[in-house]
Amino acid sequence: MNPPLPRLTSCSAVLTHEVEVLDEFGRRKTMSIPAERPLTVFVDKRELVTLMTLGVAPELLVLGYLRNQRLVADVGEIESITVDWEVGAAAVRTRAGIADIEAKTAQRTVTTGCGQGTVFGALMADVEAVQLPGAQSARLSQAALYEMLDQMRRQDSVYKKAGSVHGCALFRGAELLVHREDVGRHNAIDNIAGWMWMNGVTGGDKCFYTTGRLTSEMVMKSAQMGVPIIVSRNGITQMGHALASQLGLTLIGRAKNRHFICYSGFERFDSKPEPARETVELGG
Repeated sequence: MNPPLPRLTSCSAVLTHEVEVLDEFGRRKTMSIPAERPLTVFVDKRELVTLMTLGVAPELLVLGYLRNQRLVADVGEIESITVDWEVGAAAVRTRAGIADIEAKTAQRTVTTGCGQGTVFGALMADVEAVQLPGAQSARLSQAALYEMLDQMRRQDSVYKKAGSVHGCALFRGAELLVHREDVGRHNAIDNIAGWMWMNGVTGGDKCFYTTGRLTSEMVMKSAQMGVPIIVSRNGITQMGHALASQLGLTLIGRAKNRHFICYSGFERFDSKPEPARETVELGG
């Protein structure tokens, strides 16, 4: 019998903050900026890390962080996650502790992430252990890509109101399953990873969208979630490309409106370009 899902509090915070500003015309006005607050994670009373976060579903953020750092292998290992914003802390209680947690967290690699961008050193060394179950049949059509981008353009978001945040989303084809925003794209993807675990959602037939650039850490996290197709509004780094090629992932970057570049995994992308527009020659 599988252990029950962890018990989670529900402590989302206020996402924006009103401030008075002075514009280029000398006018004073009030505008919204994203909230940012520290959340210190304790695992079995041991301090692990402090995440700077917007505060959307912080329990899922912590759960996804533990998953993507490969500190826990199954959601059933977690008994509860309790967030208390008065003290800025998340208390994680496991069912049997995390074996060798000191060794697992001893080596850290500083990454290019914003908001939260460190991965434990062994993470990148274990690429060969990453599995993508069900990914062989995963495909994305050009029409579905355009619909995905259109949905993200229409999505009600903190970014539209206050700017300065990253967004991530999980799709099944053109169907939007979940959307998250945070001060760093790493937090946003970890939040989605936690949502997937809590809802028993697998990644083999899914597509991951992010507003952030495709670095090695973002590619690795998506692979660990089992998601084989990644779409970004931004660009890609050399290491992100190399890792995706090694893992067999499809990366699509600079995706906005009707423009995109497919960098890897061409076999999963059903490209049906729009017909070229005819030009009328003047003169004669």
